[in-house]
Amino acid sequence: MRIGRSLKKAKEKPTTYGNLSDDINENVMRLMNELGHSSDLSVRMIESPHQKSVKAAVIHLDGLADANIINENIVDPLIKWFKENDQILTEIEERASHILTVSQLTVKESWQEFISAILTGDTVVLVNGSTKAVIANTNNQPSRAITEPTSQTVIRGPKDSFTENLRTNTSLIRARIQNPDVRLVSLKIGNVTQTDIGIMYIQGIADESIVKEVKERVKGIDIDGVLESNYIEELIRDDGTTIFPLLLNTERPDAVVGNLLEGRIAIIIQGTPFVLIVPAVFSQFFQSPEDYYQNQYISSFLRLLRLGAFFLATYASSIYLALITHHQGLIPTTLIVSLMAQRETVPFPAIVEILVMEMAFEVLREAGVRMPRAIGPAVSIVGALILGQAAVEAGFVGAAVVIIVAISAISSFTLPNTSLVNVTRGIRFMLLFISAFIGLYGILLFTLCIWLHMSSLRSFGVPYFAPFAPFRFKEQKDGFFRFPLPSLLKKPSRK
Repeated sequence: MRIGRSLKKAKEKPTTYGNLSDDINENVMRLMNELGHSSDLSVRMIESPHQKSVKAAVIHLDGLADANIINENIVDPLIKWFKENDQILTEIEERASHILTVSQLTVKESWQEFISAILTGDTVVLVNGSTKAVIANTNNQPSRAITEPTSQTVIRGPKDSFTENLRTNTSLIRARIQNPDVRLVSLKIGNVTQTDIGIMYIQGIADESIVKEVKERVKGIDIDGVLESNYIEELIRDDGTTIFPLLLNTERPDAVVGNLLEGRIAIIIQGTPFVLIVPAVFSQFFQSPEDYYQNQYISSFLRLLRLGAFFLATYASSIYLALITHHQGLIPTTLIVSLMAQRETVPFPAIVEILVMEMAFEVLREAGVRMPRAIGPAVSIVGALILGQAAVEAGFVGAAVVIIVAISAISSFTLPNTSLVNVTRGIRFMLLFISAFIGLYGILLFTLCIWLHMSSLRSFGVPYFAPFAPFRFKEQKDGFFRFPLPSLLKKPSRK
């Protein structure tokens, strides 16, 4: 695990607290010692031409703070003020807003707040003889431009996606919901990384009890570092042992806005373009943002198509294996003769035959993802075609197996959420082993166990099968069928 012993050692390192000293040199040396005389720490001393004891220090980290803002709005005004005044500089605490032309200024005297401001990209102005620090908002963390989504593409709809910058992500949401009821609660999670977390919801629409529960779970996280949204997801979900996703993740701002309007809560994490949405129910993972950008009948048909593709991706291989191994009498005579003729030259049992093809496809899919974009798709597609044809001609597998595995794989690509795709992959392999030994009875038994397990799941207290179990007729308008938009654009019921 990436968050391991090294960070635990860092956590054990004592951190100095207390307040700032009134000696500027003492504060600067203390800061340098705490940061290990880091080369990216910039400290610029500005002295008064009238009195040498009157001086200030402008402190920031290179790369995190905007150098142009520092030079034009902090350093130049300070130098000008020094030339024109010979007063004791402690007055800057009261006159900082008149001297420094920065949009946001705060005055702090805690050492922890002082060092935290520097590490987040702000610029701190220390004055000799004062125990307070003026913190100027100069944060300019590097981030990539807003681009088209890579994992949740649509033909019709917005083409922007979240980035790794939290403030950029919140602005994309606020640009779509220009309402004062939108609330944003900011937290820092991670004893070492101090990652910024934003909890966003719409007051009056979101359930206050769920909002409170989300805040308590996020605040209760005790971990050294947060590098991606899955760190938060694993630590706050209701059941940590289930294979099913209990939180929805998306990189699309329009999907987040739609869920906020339905009363859900968004968790935005600095450093990742994927935003978490809670609570999440099973039917949400079959819905795409594009469902709301086209005709209701087409959207409903596509949702049912995705549901059918989910069952194909999960059950196609195992049902074929069960029929060919234990229930040949259920297969039409003409078809069973053809299948048996294909298997005459295959030296392996049916379970081995299917597992070889399934694993080969998984390897090709993983290779296509990890390889450079220019050759990844070509390797996965051409490799699958060549490998399948060569395997059939060599007599390792039958042509029917290649067809079944291809149907399972292609069906999984129709699912709009990658979390659900991973679920189908896991369940498919479990079903293969069960069907090889027990046949269709094993498939039915395992399916019953899965349904019972899913019925017991909760996402922040909301049943995973809602609104189908428990059955809520009024909320069926946006389940596996999409009703007309006028009937959907209403505040959700909390009953």
